[in-house]
Amino acid sequence: MERILVVGVTGAGKSALARALSGRLGLPYHELDALYFDGPGWAVNGSFAEEVSRFSARPRWIVDSLGYPEVRDLLWARADAVVWLDYPRHVVMPRVVRRSLRRSARREVLFGGNRETWGGWLSREHPVWWSWAQHAGRREEIARRTRDPRFAPLDTHRFSRPAETAAWLAAL
Repeated sequence: MERILVVGVTGAGKSALARALSGRLGLPYHELDALYFDGPGWAVNGSFAEEVSRFSARPRWIVDSLGYPEVRDLLWARADAVVWLDYPRHVVMPRVVRRSLRRSARREVLFGGNRETWGGWLSREHPVWWSWAQHAGRREEIARRTRDPRFAPLDTHRFSRPAETAAWLAAL
């Protein structure tokens, strides 16, 4: 495993696992949301696709995302392993709610200097609503991609419970 995608729904723990794998395996970690959003108002980085293309051409990396649509196929084609946090809603939703409550209450600075706000909870784009709405579709897309012949060489590690993921990580 030299080029790894850590995938799953919003709130599954992709970033935390990617950071842990980065430290364990000595792989450069790229947080895709931090590359995608580069300014106030959730401004999108105009050179995002070029930056992803550049780092993903290197022999070693780890990314914490399925991939934004403009780079999704590129990342999947260049990866050699996928770690899929395929957790059910009853595992993911409490995590994403707690994270968003913490971020809103503490006014934590996120990507591009942005913050989750209390008012943002009313938007369909808010992580809690996004995770709920996208759960089934995201699972279907990841399953389809892991079976897609274009990505056949991928070594796929699929975990349905956090305890399975923790045991696998500890055994690395």
